[in-house]
Amino acid sequence: MTPEDIGLPPHLQRLVNYDISGLDIMHGELKNLMLIWEKELERAQEIEEESGEAMDSMERKYCEGFLDSLVALYNLTYQLSFQIGVREENKKDGH
Repeated sequence: MTPEDIGLPPHLQRLVNYDISGLDIMHGELKNLMLIWEKELERAQEIEEESGEAMDSMERKYCEGFLDSLVALYNLTYQLSFQIGVREENKKDGH
């Protein structure tokens, strides 16, 4: 199977080719996606405000939920990276 078979976007494939860890790639990509979805949420909030509707719009709720999921995954990559670092440091120290 070749990288083209998997269908990774070129920017992610370059990181793989440079031997960046999968966890670091995920962490960076999630950060990018969070920025994109923050803008989507802002746009949905603006539309909601302009329409004058008091009830929550489905689009805004979707953006909030999607962004919350991205944040949870981003935090998980951060925690995993930290714990892997602790494990590696303990290995070096002979623990």
